[in-house]
Amino acid sequence: MVEGLLLLLFAFVVAASWRGVRTHLQALALLKMVSGEKLSVPLARVTTEPVTVTDLTLETTAGPVRARLYTPSLHPHAPGMVVFHGVHYLGMDEPRLMAFARAMSACGLTVLTPELPDIKDYRVSEGSVKVIGASTAWFSQHMHQPVSVMGLSFSGGLALVAAADPLFRPSMKMILAVGSQGAMERVAAYYRTSEDTRPDGTRELLPAHEYGPLVMEYEHLEEFVPKRDVVPIRALLRAHLYEDKDAEARAMAALNSTQRVEALRLMDTSSNGTRSMLRAAELRHAEEMSGLSPEKRLPGLNVPVFLLHGEADNIIPAAETLWMASELRAATLRAALISPVLSHLDMARSPSLWDEWKLVHFMALVLREAQN
Repeated sequence: MVEGLLLLLFAFVVAASWRGVRTHLQALALLKMVSGEKLSVPLARVTTEPVTVTDLTLETTAGPVRARLYTPSLHPHAPGMVVFHGVHYLGMDEPRLMAFARAMSACGLTVLTPELPDIKDYRVSEGSVKVIGASTAWFSQHMHQPVSVMGLSFSGGLALVAAADPLFRPSMKMILAVGSQGAMERVAAYYRTSEDTRPDGTRELLPAHEYGPLVMEYEHLEEFVPKRDVVPIRALLRAHLYEDKDAEARAMAALNSTQRVEALRLMDTSSNGTRSMLRAAELRHAEEMSGLSPEKRLPGLNVPVFLLHGEADNIIPAAETLWMASELRAATLRAALISPVLSHLDMARSPSLWDEWKLVHFMALVLREAQN
């Protein structure tokens, strides 16, 4: 009897140890795949499996939602994770998102990537909160259990807002917010000042990328230029944000001389005039930005949360993750990491081995929670 119990205990310890090792190997494989690196045959054999990809339309309480499902072929009933894209015109078709979703699924998760129409059109809105919540609820019902949620950039903050809604909370198993905002007002101020105050009172100083203020201008363009100039200047800003040089050149050529002056002023996001207009827009939309910020909702949140941020993020500064980590209850915050391996959503820097290990370990914790 005792011998049998000891053998059972030994088998349990070995299995638990192997699960820990395997999730770390999967995390390593995941990060390599997202970076475009080819996996060694032994690592691929231990950590990954083929993936089946299906396009579909979700019928949700927020209306029809275009989505894509990534299913591990050998484990079609694997636990679910829904991944929401950041502010990008390609939406769920953005190559980095597709690579990440496929890699996550290859490591043993059923991954759903819904499209967020407003976020795709460079608008951070309450409508996206509803689509995030409704898509997660649909996937939870489809999987017959709560599902993990991952939000990239502004979608991560909006996912946390959705998690505070009693209507959506039961569908959520955990949330991973990557490069996300705690308070939209703080981020908007950062776009003007290139600084964000940390919870300890120190200041993060990092020149803000033009992308942030341009998104604010694009979203509320009627407040920055006369009504008659909105359509042609919006076309120019859209082409610039889409990084479509040919379309941008055509849009610029189509402007009259007055519109060209207005457009160039808006695109000079460091000028005093543009900063004054951005400040006025902040004040006008303060209540709206508060509704898109998880800040005041975090202390009451009871879904497990993981926070990941790039140390050199100049679109949403890493101080935002420090704020969220300080506001979450200890029982809710599973792990938080600010990593020099990341910028905003890209793995673009050469890390030390220790920094690389910390990111691998963080992702292993995420995988373990999602697969559990």
